[in-house]
Amino acid sequence: MAVTPAIHIENLHFHYEKEAATFLKGLSLTVSENDRFGLFGPNGAGKSTLMNLMTGILKADQGSIRLFGTDLQQAHKKAVKKVFGFVPQDFSFYNELSPVENLEFFGAWYGLSRKQTKQVTDELLEVMNLTTVRNKSVGQFSGGMKRRINLAIGVMHKPRILFLDEPTVGVDVQTRHAIIDFLLELNRNGMTLVYTSHQLSEAESLCENIALMDNGKIIAQNKLSVLCEEYKEDGLEGLFLHLTGKAYRDM
Repeated sequence: MAVTPAIHIENLHFHYEKEAATFLKGLSLTVSENDRFGLFGPNGAGKSTLMNLMTGILKADQGSIRLFGTDLQQAHKKAVKKVFGFVPQDFSFYNELSPVENLEFFGAWYGLSRKQTKQVTDELLEVMNLTTVRNKSVGQFSGGMKRRINLAIGVMHKPRILFLDEPTVGVDVQTRHAIIDFLLELNRNGMTLVYTSHQLSEAESLCENIALMDNGKIIAQNKLSVLCEEYKEDGLEGLFLHLTGKAYRDM
């Protein structure tokens, strides 16, 4: 019996409205259920574009994206949004509201009952070490505290797939370790993680399988250990530079 992958992308094409050239051209990708999957590449490689396509923020010109067999572009939005959570690089909450008020709002948006929202709010604020500031305005929080709220919102409906775009950017070492430990626990409990970051040392401890992108294409995909052996590199950073070059990409 065939196992349905968490994500199956086939022959994906996409271009931005103001650009004539197709940015993603015939891209295909499969991510297994319960994987810890990393998506890496230099600036402009297409990581964020692909992430936005997989979460329905952008719509593909051609091809299909299936999450546990459900076509993202054909299914009802309410049904699809229960399958995945998204933790974007930009903060996705209301600064004037407290953690409790933010989680109440997003709990309703996800379709949770008041009882479910209260229970999961209490659990997440405890895990995120935010119980003592549960009723304070999020706008007063440090960057690390805001990252934790961002993460709590993304997982409060217990999605099967969690997309993470730079989830630890701008945080201190302690917060980074706490976030990674929490993500590993979610994965142990069955959640599929799809993660992108420029923190390559962090990625090595989190990701089981990776794909490297450049110029809108996937140029390598496999277990990190297999790719390092194939290209005779001793880690993700060396592999990254080997396959994408050392030229500046932040222009």
